[in-house]
Amino acid sequence: MTGSLFKANFWSTDILSTTGYDSIIQHLNNGRKNCKEFEEFLKESTLKRALEVFKQQVDNVAQCHIHLAQTLREEARKMEDFREKQKQQRKKTETVMDAAHKQRNLQFKKTMDAKKIYEQKCRDKDEAEQAVHRSANMANQKQQEKLFVKLATSKTAVEDSDKAYMLHVNTLDKVREDWQSEHIKACEVLEAQECERINFFRNALWVHVNQLSQQCVKSDDMYEQVRKTLEMCSIEKDIEYFVNQRKTGQIPPAPIMYENFYCPQRNAAPPGKTTGPNLARRGPLPVPKSVPDDPDYSLVDDYSLLYQ
Repeated sequence: MTGSLFKANFWSTDILSTTGYDSIIQHLNNGRKNCKEFEEFLKESTLKRALEVFKQQVDNVAQCHIHLAQTLREEARKMEDFREKQKQQRKKTETVMDAAHKQRNLQFKKTMDAKKIYEQKCRDKDEAEQAVHRSANMANQKQQEKLFVKLATSKTAVEDSDKAYMLHVNTLDKVREDWQSEHIKACEVLEAQECERINFFRNALWVHVNQLSQQCVKSDDMYEQVRKTLEMCSIEKDIEYFVNQRKTGQIPPAPIMYENFYCPQRNAAPPGKTTGPNLARRGPLPVPKSVPDDPDYSLVDDYSLLYQ
């Protein structure tokens, strides 16, 4: 960058105007606001993202994010320090410029007041001269003397007010030169600060983006390890491993055999064949005590199937 753009482009033809200086200050305030917003973004967003990832991802990925959060907080601290340093530097310039503006405005007011007095005294003198001319043919000698005294007094007042007015004009010109000199210095200082802020802010964003990019690369490397592990996964081997580790035996239970209550023998069924009820193996029925023609035929061991 060649030359200084601030000191050549922020003037006004109005001596009381602070438009150029105010425009520079407003621009710098906006730049400081950008720094503050980025600083808050670093402080608020980094730890939150790290904690969310810590809850959702594997521990090593979460640790990387926590490390990134710490790094970004350090970057936020640097941004805060830089912002505070520029604030203190600019405060000195603003103090000098505020004093220069105050002195310039005060001297301008004094000069304008002196000008008004001077102009009024000139009008008073002109009126006194006209009064003397009008009274040239007056017979009242005493009245003429009063007019001459008034004219002499007004001439003296004009001379005094003229000197005071000139003095204030010269003082204002000196104050104006001092203010312009301070304005040029302020423009140079503030422009240098603005160049420094833009460069610092640009580098901070560049570093931040690089950090996020590096984090993505590290995370992808860790996820790649997970993918490689999944590629080595075998369903058959996993099932075989589970069977070998948790098996309880290879022989199923034997079939349940039918056992007749009246038969003392306990016959086992062939392996793998389930037997059902076997009526042929039941014991003999009880023999009735009466013959079929006997009315008591329905009795079996004193038990009757007929109602008595």
